[in-house]
Amino acid sequence: MSEKPTILVTGGAGYIGSHAVLALKDAGYGVVVIDNLVTGFDWAVPDGVPLVRGDIADQPLVKAALRDHGVKAIMHFAGSVVVPESVENPLKYYHNNSAKTRDLIESAVRVGVPHFIFSSTAATYGIPEESPVRETTPQRPINPYGMSKLMTEYMLRDVSAAHGMNFCALRYFNVAGADPQGRSGQSTAGATHLIKVAVEAALGKRDGVSVFGTDFDTPDGTGVRDYIHVTDLAAAHVLALEALMAKPEQNYLLNCGYGRGFSVLEVLDAVDRVTNIKIERRMEGRRAGDPDSLISDNRAIMNEFPWEPRHADLEQIVTHALAWERKLSEIRGA
Repeated sequence: MSEKPTILVTGGAGYIGSHAVLALKDAGYGVVVIDNLVTGFDWAVPDGVPLVRGDIADQPLVKAALRDHGVKAIMHFAGSVVVPESVENPLKYYHNNSAKTRDLIESAVRVGVPHFIFSSTAATYGIPEESPVRETTPQRPINPYGMSKLMTEYMLRDVSAAHGMNFCALRYFNVAGADPQGRSGQSTAGATHLIKVAVEAALGKRDGVSVFGTDFDTPDGTGVRDYIHVTDLAAAHVLALEALMAKPEQNYLLNCGYGRGFSVLEVLDAVDRVTNIKIERRMEGRRAGDPDSLISDNRAIMNEFPWEPRHADLEQIVTHALAWERKLSEIRGA
């Protein structure tokens, strides 16, 4: 038996969830994963970690898993994450991200799980009027993805007030990279994240990279984003868990980013340098709702938690993403 409590990770066979599983295991926690494997992969769950195949909305399944494994906290990653798809199919996002999360939270309340860590997003801010973005910046989502996540933040606030379960919502900026030890990475086919797309192009899996918009109010005209290494993000989740357990009366709403941004062209230049390959760039029009710049003000998380990012280097992020992409080719025999 683990001396530390057991944590349920929903979506633990997916990109960010699988890294959280690794971080929890490395820190000595017991872990159980629930994943319906719609976008996750059973091989992404480490040996020795129980995988419950099923849906977070299946309350009998979830409650049985919580009780059987003596779960003391939930890290919730399961959900749909493609912004353009959310605009085309909003009901899918309100179903997967809002309605199903409501069922998951109810299961937690019924069983008496005291702590909940939620995978939220900077998309809850919409197009912010200020950059860097603070936690107090008004949340005005401009797409169903962002709104579906904000609805969950509201649910958690209300449930915490009514039932005493404390929570932490971590608002991610642009997550990238892969486990430095090569144990996991972004494996979803057809991913839309820039660094993933760029390393695929460098390895010949795509014929180039589209640059959406060259007329933004930025130094080189392309959009600027705050890229955070997935392993640093996973470490923040472990620290959030420990903070919730130490202060059961306190909730946290925190940005997760490095507090600095890189443009699309700067990212592609970094991939060119790391791979020594010139990726073809296709200049295209803007996508609706893309802000000029989206950078986190990360002072709050640095103040609240002893979080010390270890991989806040763009070329290192690219190097780890590239190494994983090569390993993924071997896994799939591509």
